[in-house]
Amino acid sequence: MKSNIKKVILAYSGGLDTSVIIKWLVENYGCDVIAFAADLGQGEELAPLKKKAIATGAKKIYIKDLKEEFVRDFIFPMLRAGAVYEGRYLLGTSIARPLIAKAQMDIAKKEKADAVCHGSTGKGNDQIRFELTYYAIDPHIKVIAPWREWDMKSRTDLIDYAEKHGIPVTATKSKPYSSDRNLFHISFEGGILEDPWAEPPEDMFVLSVSPEKSPNKPRYVEIDFENGNPVKVDGKRLSPAKLLALLNKIGGENGIGRIDMVENRYVGMKSRGVYETPGGTILHAARRAVESITMDREVMHIRDSMISRYAELVYYGYWYSPERELLQKLIDEAAKNVTGAARLKLYKGNCDVVGRKSSKSLYHPDFATFEEDVVYDQKDAEGFIKLNALRLKIKAMVEKGRD
Repeated sequence: MKSNIKKVILAYSGGLDTSVIIKWLVENYGCDVIAFAADLGQGEELAPLKKKAIATGAKKIYIKDLKEEFVRDFIFPMLRAGAVYEGRYLLGTSIARPLIAKAQMDIAKKEKADAVCHGSTGKGNDQIRFELTYYAIDPHIKVIAPWREWDMKSRTDLIDYAEKHGIPVTATKSKPYSSDRNLFHISFEGGILEDPWAEPPEDMFVLSVSPEKSPNKPRYVEIDFENGNPVKVDGKRLSPAKLLALLNKIGGENGIGRIDMVENRYVGMKSRGVYETPGGTILHAARRAVESITMDREVMHIRDSMISRYAELVYYGYWYSPERELLQKLIDEAAKNVTGAARLKLYKGNCDVVGRKSSKSLYHPDFATFEEDVVYDQKDAEGFIKLNALRLKIKAMVEKGRD
């Protein structure tokens, strides 16, 4: 079976796992390895990956800048859905995987590769996200998942393998937790974080200062939306990627967006994850504020009823499923009037909405006022209440009759 694999496209990050995988593929499959690195806003220079991949055994490497596509076509649709997994996780890693896998499959087609490969472990969610995307694009593609094949059981084993073969890696046995960064967030898991009682070390965080060390003066920020998408920050129109990068900076400086949670993985186990999502936290609050004055009540309630399901689909890896695409159409229809601006106050880790306005606002002081008005007759409420109380009155009478 292995002899049939002549060329493999590897989703490559330059980290411990994928650095080892290049050498392992060459040794065990005897195939050509082509590395693919996606620039999703990792905040680091990716050019050195070319030299590292070739030195480790890759025949070629592709590095693609996908930042604008990532934010425009993946993050923004997810934000329009208000997607949050298990009430807290903003899905920063989950939403990146289908884009990486799609771009990887584009290269596999271009290179006429026999297989694709990823570095996800057999215990995690990412293996599912990658592979569901691969198969959605090409049902016959061969997938190699080294963590499900080799006899190495831990990242400590990988470090030993790397040292044995002279593979340069930054991970150490004393600090083995893993991190994943893109323009939407950075995640940390494993190693010292596996004890859910232990507080994350402060020197671990990258995108944000601690609330205690954030400025003593509030930072106000205004965000404009058009059809559910953010388009301006403080009056300046920006591309999707630049807008998110700016909000990451502003939010991070004010201690916004830290999450520490234990979540339920799709494979069945619980896992502790620590996340920094400063810009995403701000955008969720701002979008909700604009929705509050522009979205019809029943439309909002229907959309909200779908948040949990939509978030599960993203978390589980079903971005290219027909059900996610169906939900997206309804969500986008609901968002078409979400146009306006929100003003937020950022202070010591808190992100509070302090203003919202829209030319399409459904909020009218004439209707909501407690002062005298001519558009709402308060006597009408009596009949409204009695009609809605009818089933409750009948229930009470039936129960009283039984007693």
